Amino acid sequence: MALFGRQRDILLFNSINRELLGDVITQQVGYYKISLSKSTTNIYGEAVEKYVSDPTLLNALITRGNQTWNSDDWGPDVTRTLDFAFFRQDLLDIELVPEVGDVIFYYENYYEVDGIVENQLFVGKTPDYAYSSGLENFGSSISILCSTHLVPADKIGITKERG
Repeated sequence: MALFGRQRDILLFNSINRELLGDVITQQVGYYKISLSKSTTNIYGEAVEKYVSDPTLLNALITRGNQTWNSDDWGPDVTRTLDFAFFRQDLLDIELVPEVGDVIFYYENYYEVDGIVENQLFVGKTPDYAYSSGLENFGSSISILCSTHLVPADKIGITKERG
């Protein structure tokens, strides 16, 4: 029988994380959800024009990759990867489910989500996978990590309007 990781411990942990992300670290991003119902696909399942929702402002921990430059016949081009870690409870509260293809706006750049990882667990377990009786009230999934790459704004069709 586990001693730590009950609901009361999780509530304390969530409270500390929410304060740390919102009041201390305060790295914010705009999260655009792809609207699959409005985006039409071709015979290969590719969307020529993607429609996105209005951005949702989220707190995140950001791991920045280095910029890499390559040149071809069209001139120099820059690429960059970033990882955005979101507090899972914040996403649950606003009913946002990250998916591959969504777009994140950060530092005047757009990043397309390539992959989603959810493997950071409080006390190493989650109630969804309690294989022994008595463990269904222990543990919690803490964060969702989105791996992204830099996308030129003209390729996703999002433009910033001047007011």
